[in-house]
Amino acid sequence: MSKLLLIPTPIGNMEDITLRALRMLREADFILAEDTRTSAHLLKHHGIDKRCISFHIHNEHQILENIISRIEAGENAALISDAGTPGISDPGFLLARECIRRNIAIECLPGPTAFVPALINSGLPCDRFCFEGFLPHKKGRVTRIAELAKEERTMIFYESPHRVLKTLEQFATAFGNSRRASVSRELTKIYEETIRGTLEELVTIFKQKNTKGEIVIVVGGLM
Repeated sequence: MSKLLLIPTPIGNMEDITLRALRMLREADFILAEDTRTSAHLLKHHGIDKRCISFHIHNEHQILENIISRIEAGENAALISDAGTPGISDPGFLLARECIRRNIAIECLPGPTAFVPALINSGLPCDRFCFEGFLPHKKGRVTRIAELAKEERTMIFYESPHRVLKTLEQFATAFGNSRRASVSRELTKIYEETIRGTLEELVTIFKQKNTKGEIVIVVGGLM
């Protein structure tokens, strides 16, 4: 039976991919990739000679029916994102939902995602947490942060390097300067770094830093 394969890819270190994921990428009839150039490097590194089809937030609605038709005709489709698990702050939900609606089998492999190591590495409680992903850039951003001020679970956010200071300042205003938090960047890569402290301390540190790389912010819940 043909199916949709959701395959996690490394968030930085090329070795962080399972043997099963590599086998399924080789066996898939076609591969859907968020950025075909990024995925081409990964596939070449692991000796997989297969062309990728571009699948991202700007074209997923337009090509969805064509993908579904190919799967229904008997082909296996593998979906990968630039890094991590498809559907986690990356394209994947729309396609998975449509496959479920059409009774197409889905197989999702376990694998890398940035928020898990950032959470565990933060030193904050990880028995109960909420994943917020990327906050709205403008409309609704301040409102959403204010709503989270009374959240008792540890909170996890993705952020871009040029916005991390502003976000920490907004958190300090809404949650209080003394709230504990951590900022992880470049996870699994050569310059991996996690900085821990109060929000006030982190604001002071990041005012002096030229931050680069992918960012995960973890904030303790209301005690």
